[in-house]
Amino acid sequence: MTTQKQFDVVVAGAGNAALSAALSAAEQGASVAVLEKAPEYLRGGNSYFSGGLFRFVYNGIDDIMEVIPDITEDERENMDVGSYPQAKFYDDLMRVTEGLSDPELAQVLIGQSLPTMKWLQKQGVRMVLAYGRQSFMHEGKYRFWGGLIVEAVGAGKGLSDQEFDIAEKNGISIMYDTKADKLHIDNQGSITGITVRGPEGYHEIKTKSIVLACGGFEANAEMRTRYLGQGWELAKVRGTQFNTGDGIRMALDIGAQSFGHWSGSHAVAWDMNAPPTGDRVIADLFQKHSYPFGLIVNVEGKRFVDEGADLRNYTYAKYGKEILKQPQRVAFQLFDQKTKHLLRDEYFIPQASVVEANTFEELAEGMSIDPTALAATVNEYNAAVQPGEYNPTALDGKHTEGVEPPKSNWALTLDEPPYMGYAVTCGLTFTFGGLKINPRAEVLDTEDRPIPGLYAAGELTGGIFYNNYPGGSGLTAGSVFGKIAGEGAGKHSSGG
Repeated sequence: MTTQKQFDVVVAGAGNAALSAALSAAEQGASVAVLEKAPEYLRGGNSYFSGGLFRFVYNGIDDIMEVIPDITEDERENMDVGSYPQAKFYDDLMRVTEGLSDPELAQVLIGQSLPTMKWLQKQGVRMVLAYGRQSFMHEGKYRFWGGLIVEAVGAGKGLSDQEFDIAEKNGISIMYDTKADKLHIDNQGSITGITVRGPEGYHEIKTKSIVLACGGFEANAEMRTRYLGQGWELAKVRGTQFNTGDGIRMALDIGAQSFGHWSGSHAVAWDMNAPPTGDRVIADLFQKHSYPFGLIVNVEGKRFVDEGADLRNYTYAKYGKEILKQPQRVAFQLFDQKTKHLLRDEYFIPQASVVEANTFEELAEGMSIDPTALAATVNEYNAAVQPGEYNPTALDGKHTEGVEPPKSNWALTLDEPPYMGYAVTCGLTFTFGGLKINPRAEVLDTEDRPIPGLYAAGELTGGIFYNNYPGGSGLTAGSVFGKIAGEGAGKHSSGG
């Protein structure tokens, strides 16, 4: 088999950020190669395992219809999508990252979010409204909430498959089983090529432009422990086993600047019995994200977070870390029949680790935790619930008083059996530390100068997410900066 030795643009990685970059570079007339470390049957990076949700700015239904042009008139009449202005996106991002998100990168992410969604639609990526995940029927209409209302058809798998199909139709070469290994630069520090390891061994591809978009280091147990801290080597990985920090390492080796929250990550409540890395059949359905409508306890039967601190979109990415801190790295989400109808589809898959019982003592025995302690926790919580109007689509202020931790919203008593308890652990999605880029997605060296010909996008870039993350902004960031990186790389390769 002959392997082409030269391309205008080489993209390392094959998730959403990488394929967005490849499509954007191809629009510039560049010849493009995508390096996919995985074999074809395991392709797609972390994007494959995502829910396929995108957070972006929109002013109302007309903007949504530019992204989803096949919304029917009946659908339009029976829903309320609200709006999500730039100021709200910026406020949400800064609030959950405790003001640490890089303002320049944040402005690019937010300002380019809607134009990039329209670009994806024009490329052929089909989207739908996220009825099942981000809406509730309220006062006769589907009301979408949390600024996050659109998902790719087929979720993460569908997004990945669509983008691969579009890339192939655009003449982009996809090299499977091919790992990016080493970047080459000349005496001026400009990119000249990349060493890869493919099925036939190592070889060099000549190129003037490289886009690194091959993920963070979440699947590297040694790096997790080194940067995230003690115990993280024991966390389950939600996505691909191939994101081992290769792109970050290669760039640092040629003088790239590290940036962002290296000890931070996106980590969620994940089924206790899920495999060590992502399952391509179950995909993201091992997540358990309806906890705001119930209680979370540890193996000692004690609560340890405010389940109703904020809309799920703004707490789920950090609560996995809180579970990792608990004894045995396990927690249990508890619900009764009042909220069963609000639970997401992921709670009803056959693989869910769930116990059902008519008393809390029986439930505790089924979960192997102290029955007396659990009953005391629930009784104390129930007594603390205050009256008020319950509204699952908004911060309803229905709260507890006199119990620690409090429950700030959606506080309903648990008193309608049978009760359900779901066993969860920490599921690591992606890491927050990585390479420093500028608003043009150019990788910067340690003196803040762009490395000529080197671009980056997606989870191996740092600076946007710290401590936490607004749901759906990862895929958006991947596409926004992937598009920018690909365009820049394509122009650089042609001397433009």
